[in-house]
Amino acid sequence: MLIARSAALFVLAALLEIGGAWLVWQGVREHRGWMWAAGGVLALGAYGFVATFQPDAHFGRVLAAYGGIFVAGSILWGVVADGYRPDRWDITGALVCLAGMAVIMWAPRNG
Repeated sequence: MLIARSAALFVLAALLEIGGAWLVWQGVREHRGWMWAAGGVLALGAYGFVATFQPDAHFGRVLAAYGGIFVAGSILWGVVADGYRPDRWDITGALVCLAGMAVIMWAPRNG
C-alpha cells in the first residue's frame, strides 16, 4: 500500500510540474497569453507541496527518485499534448530512468 501511495503522489507531482511548465511554455513561447502562464505558475507551486506528502522523510531521495518520473512523464506528455513521437532511445532512456527511480525510492533498506 505504501508503494501505491508513493507512486500516486509521483504521478500527481508529474502532472503538476510538467503540466505547469507546459502551460508557461504555451503562454509565453506559443503566445497564448499570460493567463496560461499564470496557471502554469500555480500548478508549479502546487507541485512543490505534493512532494512533502511522500512517505519517505528524505528530501534528496524523494527528489532524486522523482527525476525518473519527470523524464518518463515529459516524454509521455509530449506524445499526448504535442504529438511528439519518441524513438527507441527516448523510450529506452525513460525506462532506465524509471528503473533508477524504483531502486532509489523503494529498494529494501536496513534501518
